[in-house]
Amino acid sequence: MKIIEGGVTAAQGFEAAGVEAAIKYQNRKDMAMVYSQAPCRAAGVFTSNVVKAAPVMWDKEIVEHSPAVHAVVVNSGIANACTGKQGYDCCRQTAEKTAALLGICADAVLVASTGVIGNQIPVEKLLAGVEKLAEAKEDSAEAGTRAAEAIMTTDTVSKQAAVQIELGGKIVTIGGMCKGSGMIHPNMCTMLGFVTTDAAISKELLQEALREDVVDTFNMISVDGDTSTNDTLIVLANGMADNPEIVCKNEDYYKFKEALNYIDTTLAKKMAGDGEGATALFEAKVIHAASKQDARILSKAVIGSSLCKAAVFGHDANFGRFLCALGYSGVQFDPEKIELYFENEEKSILIYKDGTAVDYSEEEATQVLASPAVRVLADMHMGDAEATAWGCDLSYEYVKINADYRS
Repeated sequence: MKIIEGGVTAAQGFEAAGVEAAIKYQNRKDMAMVYSQAPCRAAGVFTSNVVKAAPVMWDKEIVEHSPAVHAVVVNSGIANACTGKQGYDCCRQTAEKTAALLGICADAVLVASTGVIGNQIPVEKLLAGVEKLAEAKEDSAEAGTRAAEAIMTTDTVSKQAAVQIELGGKIVTIGGMCKGSGMIHPNMCTMLGFVTTDAAISKELLQEALREDVVDTFNMISVDGDTSTNDTLIVLANGMADNPEIVCKNEDYYKFKEALNYIDTTLAKKMAGDGEGATALFEAKVIHAASKQDARILSKAVIGSSLCKAAVFGHDANFGRFLCALGYSGVQFDPEKIELYFENEEKSILIYKDGTAVDYSEEEATQVLASPAVRVLADMHMGDAEATAWGCDLSYEYVKINADYRS
C-alpha cells in the first residue's frame, strides 16, 4: 500500500468542486460536489439516531435501491434535519437539478447536509449552487481540496486521505474526505464522509467491507458524546482501474479492505483531533482484554469521559480518572492486575501497576500529557484482544463554540 496526496479526486474518473452559495455562511465555500464519469457501485452507513435528517432518508433509499450512483451534492451551514416534507422535497429538487445539468438520472444523485438542525434550506440558493458546482467540477487535486473545505462547519482544517494498491496487476486508488468537529459520537460511521475508488468490486462486497470496517474506525471516535441526525458515510466505486472485479472474498478483497481501513482510520483520527476547541488528539488503547468487544467498550469509556478529557486538556496526570472510566464501563476486570501507561510519540511512562501508583515522575507525566497527541494505554492482562478509540481533550473553547453555534 502506497500513501499518496489527495482526496476524492485521487481515483480515476472522479471530479469535484467546492463553491460559495451563501446558504448560511458568507464569504466562504459552503457547497461541494463529487462526480464520477462512470456509474458507481455505492455503499453507505448512516446515523443510528432515531431522528434522521432528510438527506439520510434520501440516501438510504438510493444506496439500497438505485442501480448506480454518479454524483453527491453536499451543503454546509444548514442540516436539513427536522424539516418534514419540505426538507425531503429539497433533496428531491437538488437531485433533479443535478441530474438535468449532468445528464444523469435523479436516482443516481446522493445529497448530504450539515449544520444547524431545524432550519429550512433556501432552495433557490441551493439550486443556484448546484449550477456553480456543475460548471466548476474538475479532476484536479485542488478541486478535491476545495470540496473538502466546502463541507466544513466548525472544523478548523479540511480532512483528506488517499492510497494506492495493486489488485490483479492494476493500480487501484482509494481517496476520501470527511468533515466533523462537534456532535461526534457515531454508532455507525462519522458526521459526513465520502470515499471514492476506481476499484471494480461488487456492490454486496463493497457494502460488507464498509459495514465491517466502521466498527473499528469511525465507531471508535467520540468528541462530545452526541450522535448526529445527519451521520453519513458513502463509498463510491466506479471500476475504472479495470482490475478483475472482486466478487468473492479472495486476496484482492482483503487487500482492498486493508486500504479502506487505512482511509477510514486516518479520516476518523483527523476528526477526533479536530474536535471543537481541541488542543490534543486523545487516544485510548486497550490491550490483552478478554474479548474484542470488551476492548472496544473499555477504550471508548476512557475517551468519552469528560473528566479524562479535561485531565488531558489540563495536562494533569490524575490517573484515577482513567481507572475510574475503565471501572464504570461495564466490563469486569481485576484492578489489581492491570497496568496503565501515559504515552506520546516519543515515550511511554508506566503510571499504575499491581493496584497502586508506581514511582513515576509527575513532571515527566505532565510533559507527555502536554503533547499534541496523547495515548493512555491500559494492559488488562486478561486475554489477547485489543482495540483503540480516539477523541480529544475538553477545553473552555468547546463551550464557547456550542453556546454561540446558531449566532
